[in-house]
Amino acid sequence: MFFHFTFFILKFNIYLNKFVGWIKRSESIESSKFPVSNFRECLQGTPVKLIVGLGNPGAGYRLSRHNIGFLVLDELAKRQGIDIRRKGFDSCLGKGSIAGLTVVLAQPLTFMNRSGAAVKKLVRYFKTDLDDLIVVHDDLDLPLSSVRIKTGGGHGGHKGLISIIDHLDESGFNKVRLGIGKPAFKEMVNGYVLESFTEGEMEILPGIVSRACDAVAEIISSGAQSAMCKFNVRNNNKSEKEV
Repeated sequence: MFFHFTFFILKFNIYLNKFVGWIKRSESIESSKFPVSNFRECLQGTPVKLIVGLGNPGAGYRLSRHNIGFLVLDELAKRQGIDIRRKGFDSCLGKGSIAGLTVVLAQPLTFMNRSGAAVKKLVRYFKTDLDDLIVVHDDLDLPLSSVRIKTGGGHGGHKGLISIIDHLDESGFNKVRLGIGKPAFKEMVNGYVLESFTEGEMEILPGIVSRACDAVAEIISSGAQSAMCKFNVRNNNKSEKEV
């Protein structure tokens, strides 16, 4: 009788220790997602520049034309030493600085067509003014390798921008538009944007991404108007009108 009771106590302690270990691991995983309270303390009263790169989550989309916004955020994070692996507000994000100013880099995880849901949460939490919101996205209306900056205006049919404008009920934020070209026929657009860059396009992609990072940094350090004067030029160095 005593032996059975002792055996029961030993088994109970084993299962109890396993349960406590599981709880601790769960708490550790949850806390690593996004320490909101710490973030709030760090940023309290601090103007924040919010930089959002648009794309679709998942390895299958990583090098698709639609994900060039994600690629720019990855490179920008690498340049500035910002860890954007934290999860919060339906996004991967991280805090750092560019040109001495506090920035938050974010990649919405809601898929492109619902980007606005994540952006609205981020804008509300960080109390971001429209002037301090920069959205980096692909653009079918510009040839490949083009980098253009625009403030306000329409969405040009871009579903990620449509979602953001609908959720914010505003369109006056800054956009870094990255040309990806367009297919021969309109019916091919959906497949085209989800296709991976071709081998030839991949050769020039690092330069495009680097120039886009420079454009974002210029907006933050000198303002959108200054950045437009620097980046919104044709190859023949004549000013380009916005389309």
